[in-house]
Amino acid sequence: MTESAAGVVTARLQLVLWDAATVAAIRAGERLPGWHEEFPREDDRGAASLWHDGDPWGPRSIVSLKQRLVIGSIGFFGPPSPAADEVPEVEVGYGLVAPARGYGLATEALGALLERADAAGVRVRASISPDNAASLRVVAKAGFTGLRGANEDGEMVLVRPLR
Repeated sequence: MTESAAGVVTARLQLVLWDAATVAAIRAGERLPGWHEEFPREDDRGAASLWHDGDPWGPRSIVSLKQRLVIGSIGFFGPPSPAADEVPEVEVGYGLVAPARGYGLATEALGALLERADAAGVRVRASISPDNAASLRVVAKAGFTGLRGANEDGEMVLVRPLR
């Protein structure tokens, strides 16, 4: 997966790979300049545990181009690995601060990362709590049509077929 130095850019967002300074601040519970007052969220702190320097499949900041603020995070849970059918597969996670929700930003960010997974021939899955209607709508819009059942946390495991 390759990209420019600016990260992945969409109409309204910039998706920037985390670096060591970003991860250190998140892990320490600090806030850097340019971060929304509600960032990092608990899920962002969890994503910091998945970070490996230089991994293009790792976590990214979701930056609002209009506000010039980090409003959330998105990323894969590490590089792809072969699934049971030998197709390379990776899990994706994402989240926004509460004031940024409901504007299609998660859908836009997810779509941009899915384009890169498609180009690499990688299938993507997402694990979502059955009561998280907003996130279920996001993955439905992105083409996640397969249901694999539930994971050990009771989340629905949804899969997006290869494109």
